[in-house]
Amino acid sequence: MFSRIKDDIECIFERDPAAKSRLEVLTCYPGLHALILHRLAHAFWGMGWWWLGRFLSHFSRFLTGIEIHPAAKIGKRVFFDHAMGVVVGETAEIGDGCTIYQGVTLGGTSLYKGTKRHPTLGADVVVGAGAKVLGGFEVGDGARIGSNAVVTKPVPAGATAIGNPARIIEKPSGVEVPEGTGPSMGQAEPPLAQVSHPANANFEQGRRPAQGESIFSAYGITQTDDPVAQSIKELSDRALEQERLIQALQMELNALKGGAQKTDSL
Repeated sequence: MFSRIKDDIECIFERDPAAKSRLEVLTCYPGLHALILHRLAHAFWGMGWWWLGRFLSHFSRFLTGIEIHPAAKIGKRVFFDHAMGVVVGETAEIGDGCTIYQGVTLGGTSLYKGTKRHPTLGADVVVGAGAKVLGGFEVGDGARIGSNAVVTKPVPAGATAIGNPARIIEKPSGVEVPEGTGPSMGQAEPPLAQVSHPANANFEQGRRPAQGESIFSAYGITQTDDPVAQSIKELSDRALEQERLIQALQMELNALKGGAQKTDSL
């Protein structure tokens, strides 16, 4: 138990550049407190002490603002960053090394008891602020869910999902995109160049990032990753280039007009 808490503290200290000391992490990070209380509640739930497990999770919600059902399964080195308003459902599973931001819902889309109603997150998944992941499907290892995305279909490993309804904007070559996660009419976008998951490199090396070095994308997507942003930028650059060409032609025409006027006066 204490070794797990120590590992959680180190995980947060490595990932959060705002953390000044391990004592600060232990005493002032509600995400860590929610994890500790959830593990106790989960143990009670596993022993059949359902009321006690549920009451402890209710107390944790009151204390931290994070609601985790005691039956949910959470792996090692999971980081709830800020995490106010996070909801994790009964059959949800969160893999090792995941990062969950504030306002995230790992919820269900059905009310049938005894079924898998909530999502399973693989290892090193990043779920951006306000995202909703709804249903009993899997989000692959290293995937990223953009801020305020609404995901109702599986996400391949290493892919990025954004928007409402969510669409895949990045996936490894050779991986099929599930129907309904691409653009309209269920057609998947062509594969983009795979970008390594930014949350992995520094964790594997076991070090804190250098000053100014990015350790993960706070909202699961950057402007470089988004083809829509890249297309808008390209169109803007072309418009500026056309404007420069028009100005150059106008100057040439003015020069030719001035030369013709001088010739007429002679």
